[in-house]
Amino acid sequence: MKKVLSILLSVMLVAIMVAGCASSKPSSTPAAPETIKIGVFEPLTGANAAGGELEVEGMKLANKLYPEVLGKKVELVVVDNKSDKAEAASAAARLIEKDKVSAIIGSWGSGYSIAAGNIVKEKKVPAVGASCTNPLVTQGNDYYFRVCFIDPFQGTVMARYAFNKLGAKKAAIIQEVSNDYAVGLASFFKAEFVKLTGDPNSVVETSNYQTGDNDFSAQLTNVKSKNPDVIFAPGNFTESALIIKQAKKLGIKTPFIGGDTWETDEFLKVGGAEVEGAVFSTFFDPSVTMTPESTKFLDEYKKAYPGKEPAAVTALGYDAYILILDAMKRANSSDPVKIREALAATKDFPGAAGPITLDVNGDAVKDAVIKTVKGGKFTYMDTVKAK
Repeated sequence: MKKVLSILLSVMLVAIMVAGCASSKPSSTPAAPETIKIGVFEPLTGANAAGGELEVEGMKLANKLYPEVLGKKVELVVVDNKSDKAEAASAAARLIEKDKVSAIIGSWGSGYSIAAGNIVKEKKVPAVGASCTNPLVTQGNDYYFRVCFIDPFQGTVMARYAFNKLGAKKAAIIQEVSNDYAVGLASFFKAEFVKLTGDPNSVVETSNYQTGDNDFSAQLTNVKSKNPDVIFAPGNFTESALIIKQAKKLGIKTPFIGGDTWETDEFLKVGGAEVEGAVFSTFFDPSVTMTPESTKFLDEYKKAYPGKEPAAVTALGYDAYILILDAMKRANSSDPVKIREALAATKDFPGAAGPITLDVNGDAVKDAVIKTVKGGKFTYMDTVKAK
């Protein structure tokens, strides 16, 4: 009897030990994360920092207004791509591999978005650009989308403005040749301008400069000698403002027109009185509300930044964030592949900068806004319909 009791006690002891060991093992099914992460890679230092900061401003405002999705907190993981293409690719990889984000927003500057394109495509994590307008950003990439129009449309808009509004028959181009955005936009402007004039030689001069240059006397001297009716100068805000400023000192009175990158406070600060009258295309103006979300964005922006007008790219940064949240809701998931599928199906989404419908390439079909510098401020002139 004692022997039987001893055996039973031994068996019970072994069972308890086994149960204890089993209970100490981690669960084979990990607990669902308490937060959903959205990555952001933007230029927050370097030549394009002002643009990146404006976009992040909109994303943070949207995150403050819409801090949750699918019953979980949304965390913005913001990384500086340092206005550098190699850093942009590294930033995107880090957000995916280290931070485990469900989606990515960025970047101001088409070249940085293009640099990150293969990363998001290979890792199957969707990215939504706010203001990256070069067609190559989304071309052949099912995982890249954007909430802005693209350069073929923007270039066409400004060529038509030059021809129809200014009566220009001869144009000169001064382009930032190291900038994918500027080169692409210049080429689309040229193609449309030549078509409108019917003259293959209507673009009388194309001058190049590098990012970071600050002396444009050689380019401007060449342009002045060709006596154009209009000068199209797509490029970064700082260099563009310096070009216009130096042109005025050389006695050039020809109108300057450009693209969306001009709409930063730095363009006004660097250019001063000399950029008065400059005309450019952009995405949004506070005086033209397009959806109920436009009104909400403007009201909340005024509360957060009293006395300050939101830039168009700030509204686009806001839209990129709320569009991703909407895709998560439609997918009922924070899985990147399912988010991508929902993004691709986006139609008539009411963004702050207007309704968003994404075409087969992931590009938004959007109207363009034309603004000028008047009284030291960006002033609305016109809206050009996409269709």
